[in-house]
Amino acid sequence: MEKIRIITDSASDLSASTREDLTILPLAIRFGDTEYLDGVTISHHEFYEKLIESDTLPTTSLVSPAAFEEVYARAVADGETVIAITISGRLSGTYQSATIAAEDFAGKVFVIDSYNATIGEGILVRYALLLKDQGLSAKEIVGILEASKEQIHTLGVLDTLEYLKKGGRISAATAFLGSAMAIKPVVAVSEGEIVMLGKARGSKNGNNFLIKEIEKADGIDFTRPFCLGYTGLSDEMLQKYIKDSEALWSGHTDQLPVCSLGATIGTHVGPGAIAVAFFSPQS
Repeated sequence: MEKIRIITDSASDLSASTREDLTILPLAIRFGDTEYLDGVTISHHEFYEKLIESDTLPTTSLVSPAAFEEVYARAVADGETVIAITISGRLSGTYQSATIAAEDFAGKVFVIDSYNATIGEGILVRYALLLKDQGLSAKEIVGILEASKEQIHTLGVLDTLEYLKKGGRISAATAFLGSAMAIKPVVAVSEGEIVMLGKARGSKNGNNFLIKEIEKADGIDFTRPFCLGYTGLSDEMLQKYIKDSEALWSGHTDQLPVCSLGATIGTHVGPGAIAVAFFSPQS
């Protein structure tokens, strides 16, 4: 059987894996003069503690071509074929790094732009692992992933406008007015970029907005990976959403897959945001 290694970046928000066939390369996070490796030298919990205390936003750096080349070379030397799945090339230069590094490994390394981020990227990686476990070849897996990635929906509701203000994406006056009116922006990943779907007044309406967007996508394909996520130090807002959307999950799963969203998205949306990523049903 073909030996296959899946490689991704830490923007996928997959936790440290117990699978030996999955490698996660960390993006760098810089607070002032101090740099950390996402998920290696700083945990999600520690990141949000620093984010809340910081007056300015941290910065994130892409995974370098050299980092990809190193793991490619090691995998190929071990007789493995590599499938690298990265954060959207429209959100980070990491995809370009992965592609540049693959130039010397023709036929042995395949690079896929997920056109997504955070748990949307993560469920594509999980799908790759599922297909690998089913015995498919690397080329077969790549073909399915390329066709399937457009079926991924990644949706989120923000709890605060403060971090959009800090990042210069909205004005201080807009942030103040939005906070006073309890405005909750609803966002999605579309064609590899984060877009605004609308604004809801209050978390309850934000949750309802999310539920309607899932219904518009014809629901969730429970035969393929899906995930719910939250930013910050507590999953309180996510638990409220799960309760509000109970009808979506009832009868489909005994345990919802939940994870913490890290620095790549957390820097821009701040704590208290919730997200869901899923594949729409296949026609």
